[in-house]
Amino acid sequence: MAKGKSSLLDVVDRFAGKRIAVWGDFILDEYLFGTTRRVSREAPVLILSYQKKELSLGGAGNSVLNLKALGASPLPIGVVGQDEAGKEVIALLRKQRIPTTYILKLKSFSTPIKTRILAGEENTRKQQILRIDKEARIPNDAKIRKRLSAWLRQAVRQADALLVSDYNYLTVDEKVFSSVLPLWRRAGRPVTVDSRFRLLHFKGVTAATPNEPEAEGALHIELGEDTERLKQAGFLLLRQLRARALLITRGSRGMALFEPGKRPFLIPVHGTTDIVDVTGAGDTVISVFTLALACGASFRQATELANYAGGLVVMKKGTASVTIEELKRTIASQID
Repeated sequence: MAKGKSSLLDVVDRFAGKRIAVWGDFILDEYLFGTTRRVSREAPVLILSYQKKELSLGGAGNSVLNLKALGASPLPIGVVGQDEAGKEVIALLRKQRIPTTYILKLKSFSTPIKTRILAGEENTRKQQILRIDKEARIPNDAKIRKRLSAWLRQAVRQADALLVSDYNYLTVDEKVFSSVLPLWRRAGRPVTVDSRFRLLHFKGVTAATPNEPEAEGALHIELGEDTERLKQAGFLLLRQLRARALLITRGSRGMALFEPGKRPFLIPVHGTTDIVDVTGAGDTVISVFTLALACGASFRQATELANYAGGLVVMKKGTASVTIEELKRTIASQID
């Protein structure tokens, strides 16, 4: 067992400098914090006394930040609007010294914003009480598709893997995907997909990392807690995707890895099941999983590393990242 964990550390030591292209929907996460002291006289609602606002990258941007925190060199590919939210996304990327060369700025598009309102008493931990989503979809425009396709064709010569982060705002165009996937496959570059609602639209990928509700949605079934039903569904989804691997994340029940011709690898959740916040956990999982594959790890090794990282990030508040130091300490603690 110790030897296996030591080999995971060897994989992590190869993270530094790996170039991962991240194509997907870039979202601005806005957090509004305040205290609650009384109920309004106007309606039976709490009055929030505003304290502060924090901004961070969500969606594909969260995967980019996770890769950066792990020592990799992410290459974001996507679209933002020529609005204040879009400017904030660009500023947050540049603050982390992440290139924005392949971020298209569209006048006809409003950058998606997810506003989370967190409240509590003066000296207590703030809890999320409301989320407001400002959503928009990328226009169906041949010029946009042509630009994204050109960037993805350039990126295959620069990156060691492609991570596709699809939040259904249509930055990830299916025709563009189909046209560039063969290039990445011929180059021997792993292509991974995390898709909120369109998982089966991206066939031929190296691996996909849906959570259980996404897997259920793709197959139009309910998995419940039946392990045998999970296994059947996993292999069915794997065949339909024509992928080399499928990793289903199961929240507090851990993860399930499926590979053709192999027994399922079921792994319990790392750490406590007393989760603080699952926001962005899927982004962390696919980031670590993809980065590990780019470093030559097996699917099983990539799963173990993603499980460690997922267990760490759900203990943090909000959209968070796992650092390479945290990941290495956690693995090392399992060797001792």
